Amino acid sequence: MVKTRKAPKGPSQRQLSVGEKVRHALTEILARGELRDDLLEKAVITVTEVRMANDLKLATAYVTVLGQSEMKPFVDALNAHAKFLRGRLAPALRHMKYMPDIRFLEDESFDNYARIDALLRSPAVSRDLEGEGGDDGDASEGER
Repeated sequence: MVKTRKAPKGPSQRQLSVGEKVRHALTEILARGELRDDLLEKAVITVTEVRMANDLKLATAYVTVLGQSEMKPFVDALNAHAKFLRGRLAPALRHMKYMPDIRFLEDESFDNYARIDALLRSPAVSRDLEGEGGDDGDASEGER
């Protein structure tokens, strides 16, 4: 009988651990201001998450820039400096067999959170929640 392995549904513990180490190292490099780019020097860049590929050779870093609505120029600038950043990551990730290539993407999760929050605060949802309040009559006011 041949046993087949099922593919894991989410990232492995190793992927999560390496991704977090890459995130910390990128954050330190950006905080120290090692990049010589006019656009990036005056921006406050936050690396919110790093997802590693299964073979740990590609790191996808999700970034957001404080106070900026248009993030494409910042993401493009970071991607232009990806090789430099990869070289600066080497001391922090010296335990790894291969140094991962880095690509940067805009983190859209905050936009999703804001949209969900706006939906939950909308008058239609508030009205529906008020209607569920205490109209069932099962418990008196003293028991609640």
